[in-house]
Amino acid sequence: MKLDPSRAAGHWVNWSSMRTVVILSKPQKEELCVLIPELILWMRAHGLNPVLDPVSGNYTRDAPVVPRHEMAALGPELAIVLGGDGTLLAAARALAKSDIPILSVNLGSLGFLTEVRLADLYPTLEAWCENCSTMDSRAMLHVEIQRDGKVESEYEALNDIVVSKGAIARMGDFTVKLAGQLAASFRADGVIVATPTGSTAYSLAAAGPILAPDVDALVITPICPHLLTLRPIVVRGDAEVSVSVEGIPDQTYLTVDGQEAVQLRVGDELHCRRSKYCVKLVRMKPPAFFDVLRAKLKWGER
Repeated sequence: MKLDPSRAAGHWVNWSSMRTVVILSKPQKEELCVLIPELILWMRAHGLNPVLDPVSGNYTRDAPVVPRHEMAALGPELAIVLGGDGTLLAAARALAKSDIPILSVNLGSLGFLTEVRLADLYPTLEAWCENCSTMDSRAMLHVEIQRDGKVESEYEALNDIVVSKGAIARMGDFTVKLAGQLAASFRADGVIVATPTGSTAYSLAAAGPILAPDVDALVITPICPHLLTLRPIVVRGDAEVSVSVEGIPDQTYLTVDGQEAVQLRVGDELHCRRSKYCVKLVRMKPPAFFDVLRAKLKWGER
């Protein structure tokens, strides 16, 4: 679908200085060959300075290209994400520490998080320019790998972290603690620690509960536990959750938002808690969570 960049403008806005906006895109989307050049023209006409990630830079040479991990240093006022939920998850982690609001446009298949339709891109962008848009704040999860008493590495996740076995289809022995106190020890294929946003992702597929995005909580969901009595649990948002796998006779991984994978070692312990960072999603109107559930996941349909 071809969009007219001036269709939603209404009037040109003159800014005393150029406001930097970064654009992050999903690879191999044919519509971006037309959309990104049009978007750059629209942005410049509205006093915005576009900066592209390397993927977006494949579709035009009319704007500077900067690696994603360097974008926050530019001090952008907005990030536009063109893609699906996976593109948004990657962008959220890349920009997590910068407090940059994200306008995410759905070019993917599901679009559970990327609620802005392509047809609504320019009206939503203009609303943001005029300070008439709303912000949907989503909590993130912080996870640390502790090895030999030290923090080996740390990550931020918007959806979830998963500890699971690798190539061999066999169960692991997991121990979960809350604030240092034993919560459960069990055999399973893995365990998920999810944010409210992530409660509708892998955790839901593993029979976890759905949490509204504004609930201050975390979900701990075992994956195929070998216990009839073990079920997912919801804990306070400020809870300290630790997960360890006993033995690790073969490959065991930490996966962050289904996109980053780190192999664990014997004795590693994961410490999860609510992140001090959050993701701010730009919307035209306040989100209607259950409308999205019905539209995307057929929630409550008979």
